[in-house]
Amino acid sequence: MFRRVLVSSRYIVLIAVISTFVGSIALFLYQAVVMLTVVFDVARTGTISAKFGKIVAVGLIEAIDVFLIAIVAYMFCLGFYKLFVDETLPLPRWLVLRDLEDLKNHLVSVIIAVLAVMFLREAVARAGDTDLLSLGAALAIVIATLVLFLALKSHLLPRHDEKANTNDSAGTGEV
Repeated sequence: MFRRVLVSSRYIVLIAVISTFVGSIALFLYQAVVMLTVVFDVARTGTISAKFGKIVAVGLIEAIDVFLIAIVAYMFCLGFYKLFVDETLPLPRWLVLRDLEDLKNHLVSVIIAVLAVMFLREAVARAGDTDLLSLGAALAIVIATLVLFLALKSHLLPRHDEKANTNDSAGTGEV
């Protein structure tokens, strides 16, 4: 009986699945409204200037940042569901999920993209500002650390399926 309770308890992850799904949809809708508002404001004012173009560009970059975060929430929704509830859920080829490590790797990759977008937003907003160099250096260190983390982890820790293949071929003389 306890075993059945434990097996069924995996469905508690549906709380995270539903929450990340709702959060993702909310972010997508909110940012879509913000984007439409900006487009209507540009059309309504009819202002054409370098300064106004910069403001619109920064707004677009910020929107991309929010959309990236919404995509991360959606990826986690799919990942949690596939890993804990239904492993037969069809996912796009680029979203291969065999375990939580794969999900974390996708998160790190998107964090790098969000940091790059954040830097681009600041670069556009502070064009010509010397303080931008310190922000760029700090972000470069964070991104380099995350990339190193991914590289070392993939080299040092064999995947579960690689371990199984190694064990299967151990007695056969195959390499």
